Amino acid sequence: MKRAIIIGATSGIGQEVAKLLIQQGWRIGIAGRREDALKQMQTIAPTQIEMEKLDVTQEDATIHLHQLIEKLGGMDLFFLSSGIGYQNWDLNPEVELSTARTNVEGFIRMVSAAFSYFKENRGGHIAVISSIAGTKGLGIAPAYSATKRFQNTYIDALAQLSKMQHLNILFTDIRPGFVATDLLKNGKYPMLMQADRVAQQIIKALNKKKRVVVIDVRYRILVFFWRMIPRWIWERLPIKN
Repeated sequence: MKRAIIIGATSGIGQEVAKLLIQQGWRIGIAGRREDALKQMQTIAPTQIEMEKLDVTQEDATIHLHQLIEKLGGMDLFFLSSGIGYQNWDLNPEVELSTARTNVEGFIRMVSAAFSYFKENRGGHIAVISSIAGTKGLGIAPAYSATKRFQNTYIDALAQLSKMQHLNILFTDIRPGFVATDLLKNGKYPMLMQADRVAQQIIKALNKKKRVVVIDVRYRILVFFWRMIPRWIWERLPIKN
């Protein structure tokens, strides 16, 4: 039986991906900050789900990750669906720093720990939720878009490092557009996608071992044109939700 660790499985995309993997017969280790939500999630399939309270911004997060791996009896897939993002029109530094602590510091902590585990255990699959926001700097959400660009680049670097060290580690960088989750509970967003539909496309991408996947076709078209916009024009566009 295959085994997956999902960080951020108590809501949104992570929860929907967990449900689909359970349906496919996987054993799942779920982790997050809210113990009550973890326990509620575990009731869905008690014989298939192990849980561990974990905060990616804390130094002991990797200890809890390894405890969860031990409970599960190993790990074949590491899936990181833990991140935060805010619109920050007034550029409040605490909002920016909080975003960086989760999306950069926490991201490095968890992904590097998964990399080390797979290096020591003959390979595995690392999948992360980043965002199309990493394509261009969004003035309404500076730290969010910058940290997502960081995540894209970090996974690129680890994929190269894995090849250099001749490791059997696969990587999937999942870049959704706007998804109806708690992160977007305020405001109106165009082309809003439902988390369950996004999860279905993610599972297909994971099964096909895709390296990068932009979800869905509308956003693939959008990103294509975003990349073509010169910087001097982009900086003059009043992009808002």
